[in-house]
Amino acid sequence: MKCNSTREVLQMMATLGTGFDCASMGEIETVLKMGIRAADIIYANPCKQVSHIKYAAEHGVCRMTFDCEAELFKVAASHPKAEMILRIATNDRDAWCPLSFKYGALLEECEDLLKKAKNFNIQVIGVSFHTGSGCKNTYSFCKAIEDARKVFDIGKKLGYQMRLLDIGGGFPGDSEFRPTFEEFAEVIRHSLNQYFPNNMDVEIISEPGRYYVESAFTIALNIITKKEMYEKGADGERRRKFLYILNDGVYGMFLDFCLLKEKLKRRPILRKELATEQELFPSILLGPTYSNLDELVNEVHLPDLETGDWIIFPNMGAYTISMSTTFCGFPQPTVYFVLSKGDL
Repeated sequence: MKCNSTREVLQMMATLGTGFDCASMGEIETVLKMGIRAADIIYANPCKQVSHIKYAAEHGVCRMTFDCEAELFKVAASHPKAEMILRIATNDRDAWCPLSFKYGALLEECEDLLKKAKNFNIQVIGVSFHTGSGCKNTYSFCKAIEDARKVFDIGKKLGYQMRLLDIGGGFPGDSEFRPTFEEFAEVIRHSLNQYFPNNMDVEIISEPGRYYVESAFTIALNIITKKEMYEKGADGERRRKFLYILNDGVYGMFLDFCLLKEKLKRRPILRKELATEQELFPSILLGPTYSNLDELVNEVHLPDLETGDWIIFPNMGAYTISMSTTFCGFPQPTVYFVLSKGDL
């Protein structure tokens, strides 16, 4: 849901039989209206508003995560039939967007939390974790799965029927990303075989949002203003430099790019045909708003382009349209869906 909330994408995923990870009452409401069963939804936000918990209870959404005692108080009062999943912290320091500083119980806290859930007469059915958005370390999954098994064993000793493991997301959606999805999958499969063999009869789910949608979307930006500047090189010579204002920026489809600067190392693709040996110039790409923070790319070498030319950014399906705003009155881009005959 949060990765790409475009209705057409959600409908296709639903048709393929996927479940949905929801973070709020609004997301739960959206998927329920699409005909998704409550049993196929996990309310995977460890810190929930009471009104949202009550909404989940009223609509039969029982699976939800927690990582602290405060959540147990709220759930006990508002959704006593909930099936809780204890989210544990991971070593996600190498991820683009680490999450464990905000969410996840430390391993040494888990037994106490499970005992407190018992005191509240709350049912705990499993463990979840997330290695961070844009995870770059396959070992993060190894350690998290090992820790999850330890928590499973604690839960079983306390009398819980531990039957679900949610290994979260963090999987790449771009074929150029390293490690690749296949490399992650190999490591995860080995760890699951070691710590959660088939005879344990554990349901294993994941949240591969970025993997599914990142490469499915491409954005085409139009140059609305071109400015020519000069800068001195190391040899003292004046060199041309260009600043291009585009019709979308970090307050639109590129907010994730602003937060995760590492992704901007990708070179944009030009729409116009160029001469083979065309000279390249240092260029800056800015968005259309008044904000001085509206900077897509600080420096990239491009040919001498003109107002009206198009610049293409591939791999724009994850955390783009779902995070975009209409700041300064600039509208969200129009989305065109294309299906090739070979995919029919």
